[in-house]
Amino acid sequence: MLGPVTRWVLAHKRVVASFWVLVTVVGIATVGSSTRSFSKEFSVPGREGFVTNDRIARTFHNGGNNAPLLAVVTLPAGTSASSPAVRGGLDLVAAKLQRAIPGSRTASFASTGDRAFVSADGRTTFVIAYPPPDNESFGTNTKAAKTAATVLAGDRIAGAPVHVTGLDALQNQTSGGSGPGVLLESMLGGLGALVVLAFVFASLLAFVPILMAIVSIMTTFLVLWGVTSFTSVSMIVEFLVALIGLGVAIDYSLLVVVRWREERAHGNDGEAAVVRAMETAGRAVVFSGTTVAIGLLAMIVLPLPFLRSIGYAGMLIPLVSVIVAVTLLPIVLAKVGDRLDWPHVRSDDNASRSWTSWARFVVRRRWIAAASAAIVLAALVVSATSLEPGAANVDTLAKQGDAHTGLVSLERAGIGAGALQPIEVLSPGGANPATVAAALRDVPGVHGATAPTGSQWRRAGVAIVDAFPVADGSTSAGRDTITNVRNAAHASGPGVRVGGIGAENADFVSAIYGSFPEMIALIAVLTFLLLARAFRSLLLPLKAVVLNVISVAAAWGVITLVWQNGHGSSLLWGIAATHSVTAWIPLMVFAFLFGLSMDYEVFILSRMREEFDRTGSTDVAVVRGIGRTGRLVTSAALILFLAFVSMASGPDTDVKVFATGLAAGIMLDATVIRALLVPAVVSLFGRWNWWLPARPARWLRVEPSLLPRVATDSAR
Repeated sequence: MLGPVTRWVLAHKRVVASFWVLVTVVGIATVGSSTRSFSKEFSVPGREGFVTNDRIARTFHNGGNNAPLLAVVTLPAGTSASSPAVRGGLDLVAAKLQRAIPGSRTASFASTGDRAFVSADGRTTFVIAYPPPDNESFGTNTKAAKTAATVLAGDRIAGAPVHVTGLDALQNQTSGGSGPGVLLESMLGGLGALVVLAFVFASLLAFVPILMAIVSIMTTFLVLWGVTSFTSVSMIVEFLVALIGLGVAIDYSLLVVVRWREERAHGNDGEAAVVRAMETAGRAVVFSGTTVAIGLLAMIVLPLPFLRSIGYAGMLIPLVSVIVAVTLLPIVLAKVGDRLDWPHVRSDDNASRSWTSWARFVVRRRWIAAASAAIVLAALVVSATSLEPGAANVDTLAKQGDAHTGLVSLERAGIGAGALQPIEVLSPGGANPATVAAALRDVPGVHGATAPTGSQWRRAGVAIVDAFPVADGSTSAGRDTITNVRNAAHASGPGVRVGGIGAENADFVSAIYGSFPEMIALIAVLTFLLLARAFRSLLLPLKAVVLNVISVAAAWGVITLVWQNGHGSSLLWGIAATHSVTAWIPLMVFAFLFGLSMDYEVFILSRMREEFDRTGSTDVAVVRGIGRTGRLVTSAALILFLAFVSMASGPDTDVKVFATGLAAGIMLDATVIRALLVPAVVSLFGRWNWWLPARPARWLRVEPSLLPRVATDSAR
């Protein structure tokens, strides 16, 4: 299939190369415009939490899914929030916030007389302020949080300092500042990749995959800029193109260049070596890129617009990388490959002796190898069963500073961290807000509920009632409280609806994971059909799909252990256990790891199929396949691992969690699964690996592969 394409490309070198140079230059010139065109909207249309928050934002121009700021004070012993001096101080704080941040919606014990704002001992109290959202990404209020911290700096009530806290205030004080950014992260990943490539090639060819990655990334950004003219594309794609694109493009180029060197070592010179490399390794690249694209495209079954945009936009990342690898890369190898292959310290005439020896060991001890890998994976998969998608613990946002002090004050006073994410209940004209608040006060897990009067809280025929849960929404207790508040609110009056950050997060989780089985099924079926055609086998693609699902589940297990349970996050990053994992992370880890890990499966099994067709022996195919691809796969995995480690260099906890899942998944897949379990299982199944009966072969439009007779295995 790729032979004629490669010959045509090599016959039109100047035209094809000029096209890619032009596209890359334009992509570099317009990358800023491309990233600015990406959408910052994250919505859950049709769900109660989103609909309620949207109405709150449109009616009151604050609140809803935008977190409030809290000015917290813990009074000296013997002083109560009921004293006139304290009430006056609270009113002064609220007035300062309203002047500094126009349009804020404020309330306190002083303005409402409601004990929802006071701890049980009467000494800790707070002023809540919902500022209008900043003109920043995700509708955050980080600018308002900085303003509030500035205007209240040094303020005291009854001699006690006032601390400004809240999700955005905590985010502002996250250690590490703004982080290195996408560009620097990509550069760090590229530098790590160059070191690995220099080891693999021991020649100037190490720069070729980096060049292909630059072309692929810039081209993808250019194409996505065009896509934004027709539909919205989530800004998350920016990170995926820069970092995932870097790893994928290098992987594909690495596979082709390694095979090209092997063909030259076997006596194929000039363009013949290029054509032969594309007919073998290039074919594997096409199938690998298609599986990654399928893994991302399957996200279109999810009922969330921004995730669907990640699906069809992210699909472009591997497809563009494949096109670059099969068109531009052959030209580079044909024109300057010989000169770049200097000093050529390492020969590719023979397979890696260390990997060949390892493969022989696995084949001889295949039951032990399979059992050992299964034990490790089973332990991680069991851990993954306790994964809780939701929102990260607020204690992970900052470990010091004024905002952290305010949060600790709320927790120690018994008010709880849940006050940072109040449950906003919208009460229409047919329901009495005071009655709704009274019903919510009796809900287990709610510290208090308030129904302030005035135009800030009652407007256009609706009123807002705030309930303050004790537990943070990331915990199971916090999630239970939201459910109980919903039930109580619906029963308290006609048309009463529940919003707030926690409610929308719950809707987000329900929307994603309600459709998750359909997404997995779609990916599994499409991948199975594609690989069945590629390998002319029924068992190999089935094994590939099952092992890939296990690989992703193992990565989820690492996230659960390291972050949700805190067995590593505190040691490595000084961040406490998150108690749950931000809802989008497990989904994105699945979509990308399923496709990326399939790359290695295709690389290895393609070579095994080739060796089996040549020798007729399964064990020989396993040994030679691993011997030829072992170093390639581990090097490719290391490159991706370094790209994900660079992603984790930023201060954002969610990005760290995401990068941890991807990095751990890639390394587990390349070592425990591809280097240990895959060769052991293929050896165990023997000739059944290569079976494709006539009827399925006709459906797949390939030649059947009947069960061969047992061959003498010289590999054992």
